[in-house]
Amino acid sequence: MTPRTDVTLALAPADVARRELLQSVVDVARAIFGAAASSVCLLDEEAGELVFQAVSGEGKEFLVGRRFPAGRGIAGWVATSGEPMVVDDLSHDTAFDRSLAESTRYVPDALMAAPLISDSRVLGVLEVLDPSPQARSQLGELDLLAMFARQAAAALRVVSRPPAFPGAPAAGPLDDERREDALQLLGSLERLLRGTG
Repeated sequence: MTPRTDVTLALAPADVARRELLQSVVDVARAIFGAAASSVCLLDEEAGELVFQAVSGEGKEFLVGRRFPAGRGIAGWVATSGEPMVVDDLSHDTAFDRSLAESTRYVPDALMAAPLISDSRVLGVLEVLDPSPQARSQLGELDLLAMFARQAAAALRVVSRPPAFPGAPAAGPLDDERREDALQLLGSLERLLRGTG
């Protein structure tokens, strides 16, 4: 008798590459801004939800795969509007959904969020929580994050289209050259933002 394979545990090579790419995005964003945490949530249009796909820092152990309504909180506003946002004091911001933040076990004091846009379509949101004021660039922090999010979306597009959710068509095959191109895009951006390129 052939052992049963659990297909939910086996990831296709394209999915593994996408996960590695998104993890690189949040790790680099967190390092660039000296932040407590960074995350990428991708939009599941069919379900009307944002889904944590990669997390660096606070919440890394348990947030990946967690879903929340696409219209909730600042990430929801950014996904809906397609506009980036910086909030230095979340205690006075009406768009901030404190109960949603508490459910992630980390409530930031400040955050930055930018949409991941490809071909005029919002794929998701890149967030940076509690960025360090000392780590900010000479560019406005919002411009810097938006530039990084655009580059991350371009790299994601190079790898493959966004992850397939139930009912969505599967992503196309990934070759080593496309994966390397995507990682080089992110590496170039990191060097540029750190002033070493």
